[in-house]
Amino acid sequence: MKSKTIKLLDVVALTVDLPQYNLWQGQVGTVVEILANGAAFEVEFSDHRTGRTYESIGLRPEQIIVLHFEPVSPDPQLAMLPV
Repeated sequence: MKSKTIKLLDVVALTVDLPQYNLWQGQVGTVVEILANGAAFEVEFSDHRTGRTYESIGLRPEQIIVLHFEPVSPDPQLAMLPV
């Protein structure tokens, strides 16, 4: 994953297991801080039922993938066309 595609408040999923934090591949978090000019990101993991944060850690771009909740066009110009 290229760091320039990850933005503040992006919803991301782990691509690796981090047993020392009790976090596992596929767990979903939110980018809450961009660190070292995009070389790392602070990601917060919260319980969706209570909203309580259970972990907040710095991760490298290759450890996360941005999740998309709507269709993504490979061409930004096509994304601007009305449906």
